[in-house]
Amino acid sequence: MARDRQRTERPRLTRRVVVLSLLGAASVTLYATLVPLAAVLYGTPLPLSFILAAAACGAPLLAITRPRWAIALSTAASFALPLLVPGELATEAPWPWSVPALLAFVLTVSVVTFQHGARLGAFPLVIGALASLTAPLLRSEVVSSAPVAANVTANLIVTASVATAAYLISALVAGRLRVAAELTREREHSALEESRRALVEERTRIARELHDVIAHSMSVIQVQSSTARYRLPELDEAAVAEFERIAATARSSLTEMRRMLGVLRTEDQTVELAPQQRIDDIPALVDTIRRAGVTVGLEITGSVADAPQAVQIAAYRITQEALSNAVRHAHGAAVTVRLQADAAAISIRVRNSPPEEVAESRGSGHGLRGMRERVELLGGTFIASPTADGGWEVTASLPFSTAAPRHPSAIDPEETS
Repeated sequence: MARDRQRTERPRLTRRVVVLSLLGAASVTLYATLVPLAAVLYGTPLPLSFILAAAACGAPLLAITRPRWAIALSTAASFALPLLVPGELATEAPWPWSVPALLAFVLTVSVVTFQHGARLGAFPLVIGALASLTAPLLRSEVVSSAPVAANVTANLIVTASVATAAYLISALVAGRLRVAAELTREREHSALEESRRALVEERTRIARELHDVIAHSMSVIQVQSSTARYRLPELDEAAVAEFERIAATARSSLTEMRRMLGVLRTEDQTVELAPQQRIDDIPALVDTIRRAGVTVGLEITGSVADAPQAVQIAAYRITQEALSNAVRHAHGAAVTVRLQADAAAISIRVRNSPPEEVAESRGSGHGLRGMRERVELLGGTFIASPTADGGWEVTASLPFSTAAPRHPSAIDPEETS
């Protein structure tokens, strides 16, 4: 999970660095242009040109983390720069907004809107426009002639239009990105919930199968204890009473297990009336896969029928899941299934050759996790890995020592539980 988080944070960090670099380059370029322009073309004293240009061009960078300070600096520069221009120079160049000052103002409005929302972004737009309007009102002698008044009006209209357009575009882009981020978070949350649900369902399924295995052994104990007085007539009354108590305990344990199984089973799961599949059912499973057009080889050696019931159920499920993965993800590949039993364990190996066509969907990994949990539940070993020739191999070893023993007089657990 931590590795996935690092993978998602690195692109975001890179994009942030790129945006900050571009914004810093724009601010420096505007500052380097505005200082000499204000000092030479607009007659602003050089110290004030440095200070006011720094306020106007530094506001976009400051707006990322300190939007209120950025709005204050931008407003101060918008108010002061036009007032410091001598009257004779104001009629010879764009006034009250010079081109660099206009671009810095538009950039500040865009950054505040994009980073902090449309509500806060409206403040620098409105306040900056009003502050720049103050200079022509206070300098009525400059705009006394009609041509100058027309130029000033056009300058203010252009500035307001460009800033408003930048404000609207920033608000729309920021809203679109926020919606996309929320959708991404919802998809990640849904995928996480789906993963958890699949894991819980698989564990519940294993728990139900474990119930069947234990119920099998408890049923044998209950039957043998209940019939002991009839099979062994030489038992005295004390021994018969002891066997009756053992039978009663077994029946009570079966009842408790059925109640626990009812808690584990969800509402959309019905009671399985058919017996659990075992190793004897693997040939039929392989025949089903063959009828689907897949080349499957099967080899079963050793006394697999003597394996405990828990091992047999796990062996069938592991083989079934491994075959399903081969069919789903390795189209056109030949599959070999080998089961070998000895006195201590069953070894399972399901291997497919290199596929003719690799499926686009690689799955969620829950099947491999479920197989691994089944093997670990029995104290065995599990390995799933690609082969050297480009195929895939699943191997599992299921020991008998940790599984419930198989009794020769065992009865089907579905008949007793």
